[in-house]
Amino acid sequence: MEAQKCGLIAVVGAPNAGKSTLVNALVGQKVAIVSPKAQTTRARLMGIAIHDDAQLLLVDTPGIFDPARRLDRAMVAAAWEGSDGADLIALVVDGKGGIGPKVRSVVEGLKDRRERKILILNKVDIADKPRLLGHAASLNELAEFDDTFFVSATTGDGVAELKAELAKRMPQGPWHFPADQVSDATDRMLAAEITREQLYHLLHAELPYATAIETERYTEKPDGSVEIYQQILVERPTQRAIVLGQGGSKIKEIGSRARAELMQLLGVKVQLFLHVKVRPGWEEDRDLYREIGLDWVD
Repeated sequence: MEAQKCGLIAVVGAPNAGKSTLVNALVGQKVAIVSPKAQTTRARLMGIAIHDDAQLLLVDTPGIFDPARRLDRAMVAAAWEGSDGADLIALVVDGKGGIGPKVRSVVEGLKDRRERKILILNKVDIADKPRLLGHAASLNELAEFDDTFFVSATTGDGVAELKAELAKRMPQGPWHFPADQVSDATDRMLAAEITREQLYHLLHAELPYATAIETERYTEKPDGSVEIYQQILVERPTQRAIVLGQGGSKIKEIGSRARAELMQLLGVKVQLFLHVKVRPGWEEDRDLYREIGLDWVD
């Protein structure tokens, strides 16, 4: 039997590079929420993948951007902290979007890091091929990457090859998690994230970032089912009206979709109760930051 290998891979990049989609593809099932809305990932979340004798601990970090609000600063701090002490840093770049100021800012923050670094150009299925090679060359001039990979996290193109290469780079050591565990997120945290994902999917054009999901109660019943009570926090009454929809139609759809996905992920019957609460300035609530997995940043 070969010696086990296990290592931490920090997946970093600018918002909307496809980091969460890539982590899900590498794990082989959904562990991180995805949305067309940029800056969807808020807290550090670990996806756990296995290839042969290697266990890959993939830290899906929030997108790195120029923070303005306290929530923004906490998200960016979580992204950089997620890469501290990693065995490998994987920079994911939107191959179609190219190298803008946000990407350059991330590369600038990485270039003097001592950890080994690889470059992953994502979305190759919709990117212009000659431009991709140009992006790869330019980024390798800005920072020293050990290797460059071209993938499409959405279609799976190049993902298996990337996973095999990541496994080769992991140090020897015992696995940190059981073979059947795919994430370090608790079911309580997963439930909040799934509801937030559906919120963004259905309302991403109308709803600002000033929303959060607070799980008031998560109860496992004697019959094996789960009962979940969640609050959708918004800052203004107009936002509450958007989430509720006409006659409560929108929140019913959000709840129905979230419940169906949770039942599939948890493998048990789920009762999900949602209500919307206006809480001006919820971004200044220290306890809520702990609930959503972020550190308080002054």
